[in-house]
Amino acid sequence: MQEMDRRELQLNNLGRDDGRPTDPKRSQAMMDQVSEDFQRILTLHNEIVRAIIANRPLSYQFISDATGEIKKRSARLQSTLKLSKPESPMENRGTGTDLRVRETKDELILLCKDIESFVGNPIIEKPGTVDAQQLGKARKDLQSIVELSDAIKKQVDKQKP
Repeated sequence: MQEMDRRELQLNNLGRDDGRPTDPKRSQAMMDQVSEDFQRILTLHNEIVRAIIANRPLSYQFISDATGEIKKRSARLQSTLKLSKPESPMENRGTGTDLRVRETKDELILLCKDIESFVGNPIIEKPGTVDAQQLGKARKDLQSIVELSDAIKKQVDKQKP
């Protein structure tokens, strides 16, 4: 647990260059929030994966709630960890109008893969790792999670009975 807290603090200070001392209470609150967001995103990811693997039908309500929460928490992680939008435009991952062409299940699989890629990134797994390429990939993955979860939620909300 202490190792996780240390990693979160390093992640939190990743983009920080202002030299200001950090308030321990504020740092702890931010670490707790980051930890909660990571855990909740992973929990939702696991629920989606289990439902897909079991070939169970996914309710519109579950998909809407899960993707809405994933978007909210990943956007907050983007802000907290200072992993803002990548400078280069995102390649077309099938979001937006193309979402109607694919099945929601396929889009959920893409979302799960993006979550796995983000969580498994060396920058996230081992804070303090300095690798501009991996940092860029973490930014792209997180942005993709935000955009794809939002697109899935919007599409499912339109289809809800």
